[in-house]
Amino acid sequence: MTKNEFDVIIIGGGATGAGIVRDCSLRGLRALLIEKDDIASGTTGRNHGLLHSGARYAVKDLESARECIRENRILKKIARHCIEDTGGLFVTLPDDDPDYHNRLLEHCKYADIDREEISVSQALAMEPNLNENIMAAIRVPDGTIDPFRLSSSNILDAQEHGARVATHTIVTGLIKNGANIAGVTCRDLRTGEEKTFGSSIIVNAAGVWGQRICAMAGIELAMYPSKGSMCIIDYRINNVVVNRSRMPADGDIIVPGDTVSIIGTTSKRIDYEDIEKLTVDDDEIDVLLADGEKLIPNVSKTRVLRAYCGVRPLVAASGESTGRDISRGIVLIDHASRDGVEGIITIAGGKLMTYRLMAQETTDLVCRKLNVKKRCVTHRRALPGSEKKTSYRKRIKLFTGIAESVIGSTHYRHGERVRSILKGEKKNYGLICECEMVTAGEIEYALEKLNVKDIIDLRRRTRIGMGPCQGELCSYRVAGLFNELGRADAAESNRFLIEFLEERWKGIKPILWGDALREIEFTYWIYQGLFGLGDLKEPKEGEDR
Repeated sequence: MTKNEFDVIIIGGGATGAGIVRDCSLRGLRALLIEKDDIASGTTGRNHGLLHSGARYAVKDLESARECIRENRILKKIARHCIEDTGGLFVTLPDDDPDYHNRLLEHCKYADIDREEISVSQALAMEPNLNENIMAAIRVPDGTIDPFRLSSSNILDAQEHGARVATHTIVTGLIKNGANIAGVTCRDLRTGEEKTFGSSIIVNAAGVWGQRICAMAGIELAMYPSKGSMCIIDYRINNVVVNRSRMPADGDIIVPGDTVSIIGTTSKRIDYEDIEKLTVDDDEIDVLLADGEKLIPNVSKTRVLRAYCGVRPLVAASGESTGRDISRGIVLIDHASRDGVEGIITIAGGKLMTYRLMAQETTDLVCRKLNVKKRCVTHRRALPGSEKKTSYRKRIKLFTGIAESVIGSTHYRHGERVRSILKGEKKNYGLICECEMVTAGEIEYALEKLNVKDIIDLRRRTRIGMGPCQGELCSYRVAGLFNELGRADAAESNRFLIEFLEERWKGIKPILWGDALREIEFTYWIYQGLFGLGDLKEPKEGEDR
């Protein structure tokens, strides 16, 4: 058993937990973050990556809309390398209620959201693949944001200010001192090591899994999980965010993200017991593709790359029962005042867009309880990689001899930290993943700095395996690098490779037709027919690995 003392322990490594550990560390608190899987492996990494302008909520939830546009403006300043400022359109289709268009304009004004009514011809000029039969259009400041990059950057900044992070570590219990919570017990899922950490305050930022954390403290907190499914198209069929001008519903948004487009989302209530068994259903895919086709007819002509789903951590108010009825508002609970249990706080609800605001409000409460007077600076302090903006011409000069496409891709993912990644040695900028232009140097940097434990973790930091081939032609190279760089022995590298391919399979299985079927069959021929990967067996104890 090992024991360490902290001012605050944060449970949950999604965007909110990452934001909290960053805010706490910047205010001088000794902070530890514990995550049972990897950073952004839960709900944070399973959304459509929309940088909300707030317009989507303006008619129904004005306060959420105002929060979104305020955070939109902040994130565009502090997280430039995580964001693509694409702009967005709300378009009215022939079978939509035409009155909603005017209501949306009016409520965007109330929420202080920049909006411009534009002609159909202007909308088609902005987005040529758009349905030419649209009746009206509004331009809003939507964009896209990479949730993995955002979370990782928050964690990196926290660690550079003294925070500790324990991924692949599950909380097994809460330590009680009378009626107070005084720490946690946990287990490293990779080594099996049992650990104990003491702290004055525990922050429950575990999202939908937060219900279980509360139960460990004897606290009842009911979550109402809502599953949302999305489809990824294998190239960008649109360059601006396209929303349908109606109340939020299934299949009414297409978001361009990196090299792909994402159609979203559905909303289905599921039983709490099923939150670990999420699957994308056939009827959800049918709805997404059919409604996506109404916005951009090119959908029917493209390959569907994969489908995935996440679960929204909703805390229902009295009388609310369905996914879209439950507020997306922020829920911050001090269990000392609500339940008489000191030393534990829960933060839930909200959206990816408001993660920083949720972290600020939570850290403000932590500081009040610890009598710490330091104020939040996360609204003006840039994340690592977004500290300053180097011109394109200057970046090219910094890395003479390296292909411009490699420099551009690496800078796109890591911002100004590109200086720590691309070095003079040729092996450093050799391509490992051609789809996403990921180099050996970027992988080495991620292994050293970004809490990467396996290839699945690496995918979230670098986009390895997220391109059209879905890891078919790069994953074995990555497994070799893990071994070459001393991060895993041969057997572990093979296990990482198998786990990565199986994880990719989960998203491909629901859309297994046409080109996707041909591609996965080819992958099977390579890894089973050529490499015999499925025939490998773990060495017995004492055998040479």
